[in-house]
Amino acid sequence: METPDTVLAFDFGTQRIGVAVGSTITRSARPLTTIDAPAGDARDAALVRVIVQWQPDLLVVGLPVHADGSPHRMTARARRFGEDLRERFQIPVDYADERYTSELATVALGGQGRKGRQKRDEVAAQIILQAWLDDHRVA
Repeated sequence: METPDTVLAFDFGTQRIGVAVGSTITRSARPLTTIDAPAGDARDAALVRVIVQWQPDLLVVGLPVHADGSPHRMTARARRFGEDLRERFQIPVDYADERYTSELATVALGGQGRKGRQKRDEVAAQIILQAWLDDHRVA
């Protein structure tokens, strides 16, 4: 695969999915949106909209694990979400450790009250993507 340019990242959850966009050229990520819908037609439509709009070369899905790195119930669900995206959109998918990203996002949004809580998932996706970009530097 050629080096991707545009990358979308997802902080997967059963009720909300945070989305961030980034570039391997600028090596930066930014929060994009939160898809605030459980599995179903509304969530699927929102995923289609964001992927069609941004035309990413790669998708990164945050992989939830225990503090010690061992998998748990949500690990398999996040992997299944990523595989569904890969099959549906024919875009490569990679996974990134998402330990503590929600906590870091909460701290980053400190003092913003309800508005901050609503943006937490997309900021968590930004943190996931920035870490992925930092770990995948092209020589």
